Amino acid sequence: MDHRDSGFFADQASLEMEDFVLLDYCFESVIEPAAAAAHLCQEQSTAQWQRVGVDEDLRERFGAKVIDLAVTGVFDQPSHPVPSIETAKTYQCRVRIAHPHRNFGPRIPNFLTAALGEGAFYSPGIAAIKLMDVEFPQSFLRHFEGPKFGVQGLRDMLQVYDRPIFFGVVKPNIGLSPDDFAELAYQSWLGGLDIAKDDEMLSDVPWSPLRERAEKAGKARLKAEEITGERKIYLANITDEVDRLIHLHDIAVERGANALMVNGMTTGLSAVRMLRKHTRVPLVAHFDFIAPLTHISYFGVHSKVMTKLQRLAGFDVIIFPGFGARMKTPDEDVSSSVQECLKPWGHIKRVLPVPAGSQWAASTGMLYERLKTVDFGIVPGRAVFAHPMGPKGGAASLRQGWEAAVSGQSLEVYAQNHKELQLAIESNS
Repeated sequence: MDHRDSGFFADQASLEMEDFVLLDYCFESVIEPAAAAAHLCQEQSTAQWQRVGVDEDLRERFGAKVIDLAVTGVFDQPSHPVPSIETAKTYQCRVRIAHPHRNFGPRIPNFLTAALGEGAFYSPGIAAIKLMDVEFPQSFLRHFEGPKFGVQGLRDMLQVYDRPIFFGVVKPNIGLSPDDFAELAYQSWLGGLDIAKDDEMLSDVPWSPLRERAEKAGKARLKAEEITGERKIYLANITDEVDRLIHLHDIAVERGANALMVNGMTTGLSAVRMLRKHTRVPLVAHFDFIAPLTHISYFGVHSKVMTKLQRLAGFDVIIFPGFGARMKTPDEDVSSSVQECLKPWGHIKRVLPVPAGSQWAASTGMLYERLKTVDFGIVPGRAVFAHPMGPKGGAASLRQGWEAAVSGQSLEVYAQNHKELQLAIESNS
């Protein structure tokens, strides 16, 4: 090993691990793996580690360090060709890097610049790279508040403790007036939805201003609560330019929204962290713009890392691609995101996982069987709002699907005495 590379390797036992964030990458190298790993550490930390004519070495204090490196395969060509580089051999590698968090501090944008920035994706000799996981020490985590409500806070709002949470995306998602939107939401609450939400494409638009939509949906929510005796949530989407988030938060909450959805990937997670400090209601994450970062198996960042970062930023509920062919996500990746929402994490509260995608009355029971917990949500759209009996019948079919699951009966048997469920089955057959 070149002596210039050796400064970027360390024995983990020799490090004070509270000073480091651990980064777990897989990468493909067209050069010798140890040299590629050293370049990766160098590029994402000190780069040049001494001044000309000065006897110093900044690597010991500020350099990222390889603490584990393994070659997992050797191939003729990389998955992602590197321009201007000809190679007869490509090494598939897994590396764990200890990066001193003093380099970026408890700041999400600066952390992402180090872990997923120029230093990672333009490192010499590396054809493709993906960040598979990250571990934060308590010395780093203590600077983050995390979710303000979390699973328990959301359940306390709804007074629902023994079952999953039923969301519904009001459809049509674009084109409804505030009056029509509120009426559809109202009917879905009557049928059994806990949370009726804006679609991620619906924002503060001229034909449905957030101020008016929140006011009308808020009044419909209160009326539904009075009739059903159950607490309800209107989830308003305030995704917008960062300098409008606080303003839209206040408009939506003052008019009747009691939870807010933000696409943290397009606004930035730092914007979510700012909003968390201000908000008086739960924050819900949507997953737009995550697929371009996560879907390629050998490039980008693993979806569970994005889930972890959203929890860190302060979301109380995280919607992400769920099980099934439509969402094009491996089952193990979905399960990993669920675990990242619910696992103990110091003082950071648990958040509600909502695996999404083409769900209907059968989905809740299937998710319950797979996840072995009631701490999750489902978020159908058409299954509620395109139900033959309308949104009230669609929402009722979701509740009936859950009742069938916990009673031990098949959907078909339970549907014999529940018309809404029977029509849902026929619509999905």
